Amino acid sequence: MPRVDRRLLAMAGMLLLLLLPGLALAATPAGPTLPALPDVTVGRVGGAPVSLPLQTLLLMTAITLLPSMLLMLTAFTRIIIVLGLLRQAMGTGNTPSNQVLLGLALFLTAMVMLPVWDKAWGSGMAPYLNGEIDFQTAWTLTTDPIRAFMLAQIRETDLMTFAGIAGHGTYASTADIPFPVLTASFITSELKTAFEIGFLIFIPFVIIDLVVASVLMSMGMMMLSPMLVSAPFKILLFVLVDGWVLVVGTLAASFNAA
Repeated sequence: MPRVDRRLLAMAGMLLLLLLPGLALAATPAGPTLPALPDVTVGRVGGAPVSLPLQTLLLMTAITLLPSMLLMLTAFTRIIIVLGLLRQAMGTGNTPSNQVLLGLALFLTAMVMLPVWDKAWGSGMAPYLNGEIDFQTAWTLTTDPIRAFMLAQIRETDLMTFAGIAGHGTYASTADIPFPVLTASFITSELKTAFEIGFLIFIPFVIIDLVVASVLMSMGMMMLSPMLVSAPFKILLFVLVDGWVLVVGTLAASFNAA
């Protein structure tokens, strides 16, 4: 039998097997119909029901935004920038590694933000989970401590700059500040503060580099890199003054109380 005919017979046999269950169901007498499954509604947004798949999608979308919220709404930005500038000032290359700096920044951020998170949980989320308040009230009570923390770090000039960009004038109260304006002002203020702290950290290490470079030039050792010679002295100075404790303590104390 030609190969094409075999393929046609095989396809016809598969179609027959697929049609057999439908033919069998059509041949059987109609029995009692099963009741339809009820629609599952687990939430409401604006009075409209929200199904479980849609709520799952919204939850997964919110989870993807958590890293951005950690970067933009907490003390993480200032801490990680200062630690990065410290490593650059010491001239140690990739030591400590990025993983070590990120871990230190995360735990230091948790320590700084813990009072804010405790207040937000106790005033907003805990009563909402216990059924004492509605979601809108819980959202306001939960975000108020975070807004207060951000407002305590913002410079007035930065806030007025972004308010002018948004086309707003002066605000009657802090509750009237839109969240995008608040976030942009907070990030800008954090960047400025982080670079100010980094400048102060750079000064002693730059002095050591200048002294080592002057000594090498006076000795006629112009072919020897001053960075290579000054690196051990900078590490020794940093260890002798207990630099990590000083930097971490200064960072934790640099945040204004909400």
